Formats: sequence, C-alpha cells, structure tokens
Amino acid sequence: MKKTGKGIACMWYPIGFTVMANPSAATVKVNTDGTATLLTGTVETGQGALTVLGQIAAETLGIATDDVHVVSGDTDTTPMDTGAIASRTTYVTGNAIVRAAEAARQILFEAAAPLLNVKPDQLEARDKKIQVLGFPSRFLPISKVAQHAETNVGKPAIGSSSYNPPTVEMDPETGQGKPFNTYVYATQIAEVEVDDETGEVVVKRIVAVHDCGQPINPMLVEGQIQGGISMGVGYALQEEILFDSQGKQINPNLTNYIMPTSLDMPELDVQLVDNYDPTGPHGAKGVGEPTAVPTAAAIMNAIYDAVGVRITTLPATAEKVMTAILEKNAQEA
Repeated sequence: MKKTGKGIACMWYPIGFTVMANPSAATVKVNTDGTATLLTGTVETGQGALTVLGQIAAETLGIATDDVHVVSGDTDTTPMDTGAIASRTTYVTGNAIVRAAEAARQILFEAAAPLLNVKPDQLEARDKKIQVLGFPSRFLPISKVAQHAETNVGKPAIGSSSYNPPTVEMDPETGQGKPFNTYVYATQIAEVEVDDETGEVVVKRIVAVHDCGQPINPMLVEGQIQGGISMGVGYALQEEILFDSQGKQINPNLTNYIMPTSLDMPELDVQLVDNYDPTGPHGAKGVGEPTAVPTAAAIMNAIYDAVGVRITTLPATAEKVMTAILEKNAQEA
C-alpha cells in the first residue's frame, strides 16, 4: 500500500567566512563608447556568477548589463579573488565590484559636474546618462563624459577596489566570535509517497522558500535552488559510495553510482524572500550551497510522516526503509 507524507526542514547558512582574510578585488573601466570592462578573478563554474557580477557593475554605473564586458579568471590580467567557495562570490566579489564601479563613476561625476554647472554629489548615473538629481532632462551621455574625462580632464574613468568582510578572530579558549558576516535562511517542504510493501520512496513535490537577500537575477537564483534540490534528492535517496571488505570502492563510475535524472525530479515550487541586506552588493547575499542543505532532512521527515520510521543513515534506499518498517511492525506486534 502506498502512503503519503509531508516533511519540513529549515536551515541557516553562512556566506563567506571572517575568521581569516577573505578578500576579492575588482577593476572597472568605463570606455568612451559608453560600455564598461570588468576585471575579476572569479571563475565561472556554471553558477552564473559572471552574469550576476556584470549586472552588479551595470547597476552601479547606470548602464545595461549587455554593455559590460567581463574578463575573468586570468591571473595575468585580473585581480585577486579568494575563490568560488563558501557561497561568497555574489556577496564578497560583488561588494568589491560595487566599490570599483563607484570609483569609476565618481571620476565621471567630477568630469561632468562643470559641464552641467552642478557639484559632483548632485549627479547620478542612470539609463546610460550622467544626469542631475531631480532634473533628468539635464544630462550628458556616459560615452561623452567618459571621452571628456580622458581627453580634456586627463583622468580616465577607471576604478579599482577590494572588499574583505570584517575579520574577527575566534576566542581560542571559548571558541566564541563572529565567524561570518551574514547568513541566508531557507525552508523546504517535501511530499513523498512510500510503498510500505517494498520500501520504495518517490518524492512527489518540494516547496522551497529561500532568503538570499535581494535577488540580483531571480531566474539564476531559482535555477540554483532547483539544482541544489536535485543534489539533495540524490543525497537523500540514491547516492552512496560502496566499498568492499578491503576498502576498495566498488562503484567508482556513473554506471553504478546512482544519481537523479530529470525523470527522478519531483514537482518544484520555488519562492524567494526579498530580504535586503545592507552589507551586501545592492542588498544581495548568496544562494549557492544552502540550496541543498534542507532537502534530505525534509524528505526524511516526510518518510516518517508517511510510514512512521526514522531513517538516520543516508541514502534512504528501499531496502533501508523496508527493513525499518519490518522492525517497527515487529516491535508493535
């Protein structure tokens, strides 16, 4: 007989680390055609980081994302980056890019101010223009301001900066301190179907609600959450490294190391909590690793809700679930 159950799991997760230095640096150059070049040491590993970092630069400069050319991961030309680890890229590298873009933008303001007969702090960058605050009809194209800064003022619009979250050492005696500068939060709810005659578990639906600060690119965030859930489903039900009595792995390739495919994925409902973080770039925090944290726990709780057994070692294979059900029935008898 197939029984259904629902389970919930909540998590919090740190972004970056502060117990030791964790810097990123960036350089932003505004070109005379109104485009910009961003130099960052960040390496794209498929998470969409370069798209988001380009968006952050574009938002700060008041230009389109398509107008930002990102040069990344080249130690000959790009500045230092700690790495795509600890779900830190959007938060730490993004902050460095905001600072670098603001430095370049300030040069544009200083060049445009005399031409518009205002002070630099009375200007803003928006819609590819340098315009007077409150008077958008008084403006100059960013391309012309960048050219004026180079050819007349003699100061090209180039900004370089870095960001390192406050480094707070841990107390060696108590272990207390502030190991991280910000945190993300999430709740996931899983609905499963368990066959109490075979132990087979099928995940029917997962609802995932994540707080990642201000989402810079909601579609990329949703995609990362979906990918993390896929990893969580594999961790919960399928993926297991097996060894023989001599300690040799007996499933060292993908023909017998089982991972979820698209056919194994449940219905997904992903929701984002817009929770602006004042310490992040344009309010953003991060979303990478936390996406996979609560999934297995929610599924295990759903199995318990369905058939009343706790699975405490993963993966929850049909054999494990069936064994637990038989033991439960024997104890009840």
